[in-house]
Amino acid sequence: MGVMRILSGVQSSGRLHIGNYYGAIRQFVQLQEQGEAYFFIANYHSLTTLRDPRQAETYTREAAMAYLSLGLDPKKAVLFRQSDVREVLELYWLLGTVVPVANLERATSYKDKLAKGISADFGLFAYPVLMAADILLYSPDFVPVGKDQIQHIEFARDWAVKFNLTYVPGYDPQDPDGKEKGHAPGLLKLPAARVQEDTATVPGVDGQKMSKSYGNTIDLFGDEKELKKRIMGIKTDSTPVEAPKPTENAPLYDLLKLMLPADRFAEADASWRAGGKGYGDYKKLLLAAFLDTFGPARQRYTELQNDPAELERILQDGAERARAEATRLLQRVRRAVGIP
Repeated sequence: MGVMRILSGVQSSGRLHIGNYYGAIRQFVQLQEQGEAYFFIANYHSLTTLRDPRQAETYTREAAMAYLSLGLDPKKAVLFRQSDVREVLELYWLLGTVVPVANLERATSYKDKLAKGISADFGLFAYPVLMAADILLYSPDFVPVGKDQIQHIEFARDWAVKFNLTYVPGYDPQDPDGKEKGHAPGLLKLPAARVQEDTATVPGVDGQKMSKSYGNTIDLFGDEKELKKRIMGIKTDSTPVEAPKPTENAPLYDLLKLMLPADRFAEADASWRAGGKGYGDYKKLLLAAFLDTFGPARQRYTELQNDPAELERILQDGAERARAEATRLLQRVRRAVGIP
């Protein structure tokens, strides 16, 4: 068996926050040690919600700097902008010619956004096809996703099967790799979803799940003055200083548990339950923990900000490596469908 290939992406539609790190990026950094890793900045996808060109460019650059600052090693993993590998757009179309409209109409993300009043444009409707093309273009063994993204991987598998049945003589969905005599391997490899069951759900400063759409985030690379303001503004109740503090529906407590080392959290937990300290003390403790945890990454981020040429060099190198892989597959796909 060859080296395992991993692929994932992050949408560059806003500044990254600690929920992005604990929910996804930390896992991605670990995965680069386990196989051949491809990570892309999904700046085509971001255009479904982001219509300011200056912001779009800024957020793409910030996402790349965040990945690199938080531990992604461009010598071990391939980091690139989605838009630098234009082959994905051709596969998007070729794959889309076999995609049933009914699949797109039942896409959970599409229905959820419609329910929230977001207008139903083509980009939103066809989003899953582009996501499938992103995946299938690089033939990964698995794609790390949250539970809410499993349907997208199922779509990618179903559409890959349909494409292979349409264009690969001798293809058998029961033997997709063509291991049995008389069966041909599929052109599009079927990816597996890897769901991280214990992914941390990070509370925002208001107690809801941390999300850019709620405006309740603690940004990873924000200004330190603003960072302090956000942390000191975390929602708490009116429990007096001397009383034990509640541990249920307490975002400050949950954030301390997430960010403090186990031994330091045990101390904080004991005093939290005993009473005698005010919430302000624990917010200062959380601020210190944040700076301890992300201080080196924030320093690296500043270095990359001050050296845009180095950042661009890394992204162009990643794009060249990604395009080499994408071109090989697309040449075979073009021949299969009858395009010279």
